[in-house]
Amino acid sequence: MRRPNILTLILSVMAVISSGTVFFRYAEGWSWLDAYSFTVVTISTVGYGNLVPVTATGKIATTVLIFFGLAIFAVAIQQFGVFAMRKREEHTEWLIGRLGHRNKDDPANTDKEPEE
Repeated sequence: MRRPNILTLILSVMAVISSGTVFFRYAEGWSWLDAYSFTVVTISTVGYGNLVPVTATGKIATTVLIFFGLAIFAVAIQQFGVFAMRKREEHTEWLIGRLGHRNKDDPANTDKEPEE
């Protein structure tokens, strides 16, 4: 399975947020800020409950937004986690290479206790 591009994920999340904001602005008659806030709160699963769609179209669109928006949002968060984990692994490998890996059986290891 091909790993999604970070730019593609960012653009996908922005597209979902933008389309949700525009939809709720006109379908529910909310302000731009309220529509944006509702969209972000919905796809991030926070769900404050201070805004609720009242039209049938708004309610149906909210369920669609939840399924598609949450899926895209979850993949984006997962991929950013993978990216952070890979960076940490690269840093760990760099540290091991830089500091060296000391083996107890290595004769060059000067940390050996003297034999009696």
